[in-house]
Amino acid sequence: MCHATGRRQRHHKSFYFFFDPDRAEHHEFHEHPAHHDRGERSACLMPHQWDRSVGRGEFGVKRPLRFLAHKLDLDDRQITEMVRILDELKTERAQAEVDDRRSLAEFADAMAGQAFDASKAASAGERRVQSAARVRDTLIRSLQQIHALLNPEQRERLAYLIRTGVITV
Repeated sequence: MCHATGRRQRHHKSFYFFFDPDRAEHHEFHEHPAHHDRGERSACLMPHQWDRSVGRGEFGVKRPLRFLAHKLDLDDRQITEMVRILDELKTERAQAEVDDRRSLAEFADAMAGQAFDASKAASAGERRVQSAARVRDTLIRSLQQIHALLNPEQRERLAYLIRTGVITV
């Protein structure tokens, strides 16, 4: 989920939006600023770290898939395959989030003792490196599968969306 989308969702759950209509009217929906001037909506294949309230792996398949299906004119077969590809990527990113929490606990344990436990800290660092490598490999495999799935015109449109930052990977 894009940070701008998460911000809009959090805003609508806020106290002022529901209980202070005068203040809420000053806060209208706005598209992502980088895409506002082009009239485009943004979609993210990679959620941003600062969007912790909705969870790091929560880009889902529905909205980005709907966006991609529209922008790339995907047919039903392509949509079905895209669901599978994005779901695999989502699962790997969720596992990376679990690994990140485990490594934080190991870093804390390394600090908690009378003496710094360098082996525990090294283990935590190695867990992060391995997790990042798995996410990288899954992302590359996913992009390769998406490339094989799309026709040349769709690939060109997707490349444009990635280059302009409309879609982040």
